[in-house]
Amino acid sequence: MSLKAVPDTKPAMGHERNPGFPLDLDWVERTVMNRSALERRAASFSARRSVKKHWQAAWLLKAITLIDLTTLNSDDTDGRVERLCAKARHPVRDDILEALGAEGLGIKPGAVCVYHNFVATAVRALRGTNIPVAAVSTSFPHGLTPLNIRLQEIEASVKAGAREIDIVIERGQVLTGDWQALYDEVKQMRAACGEAHIKTILGTGELATLTNVAKASLVCMLAGADFIKTSTGKEKVNANLPTSLAMVRMIREFHDETGIEIGYKPAGGISTAKDALTYMILMKEELGTHWLQPHLFRFGASSLLTDIERQLEHNATGRYAADYRQPMV
Repeated sequence: MSLKAVPDTKPAMGHERNPGFPLDLDWVERTVMNRSALERRAASFSARRSVKKHWQAAWLLKAITLIDLTTLNSDDTDGRVERLCAKARHPVRDDILEALGAEGLGIKPGAVCVYHNFVATAVRALRGTNIPVAAVSTSFPHGLTPLNIRLQEIEASVKAGAREIDIVIERGQVLTGDWQALYDEVKQMRAACGEAHIKTILGTGELATLTNVAKASLVCMLAGADFIKTSTGKEKVNANLPTSLAMVRMIREFHDETGIEIGYKPAGGISTAKDALTYMILMKEELGTHWLQPHLFRFGASSLLTDIERQLEHNATGRYAADYRQPMV
């Protein structure tokens, strides 16, 4: 079976980065989300759509290119990060790719995401692959240290070789409606990133309402965010479909108003191939196939790749393999 029709995994050339825009408080204040309507729409993605057989294999290979392979544990070591980078270099076993006719597609994840302390290790381990290193920053996961310290952390990660920076916002600014403070901080963080792309983590499980999620998404985009991201993965509630739908619709509205394409990254709790397909369907139906590219959509995940590889092996052989046949680290 050939999967040569899988779309090119390279970022689109000439993609215009978000330059940032003035804070429009009128736009922010008139932004409202209807939770019940979003929940009904979100439930339809997994209920009405399915991807089977060789089409499923193609979608799952595409999903691998959208993963930020992540390790953000308190017991991380250089060795664990090096093993994760080795998996990033070779995310699917050769025999599976050959059985699927996909050995020539150059499948690689979107990035490897680590703490600042391991950026240099990951950069060395990924040298020659063009797989970017993403660093979580700004006092991840709470984001409550003084701003100057958070800015210094961003600058240090960029200097160490990180090409993407995942920052966390202060949730209190959203809960109190201090949109000017949120805008000003994200704008300064964007400037500190320089050429590195900035993903703003909203911590959506702690923002109380989907209207708050939508407003925070808009403010971060106006401040120059390249991506908006749901969660740190450390909250009690992480990525889910209604929240994702609220954020994606703000991306669509922002694009309609400004012409700028903003990326989306759901993170936390996305661990199965079925989850990945559902989120990809959401993106395709709400924003179009064009958004299913690494520079516009990522999964923040640590165990998702294992289940995808198991599903690909089943597609190729008709048998499910044990997890240990696709070790991560």
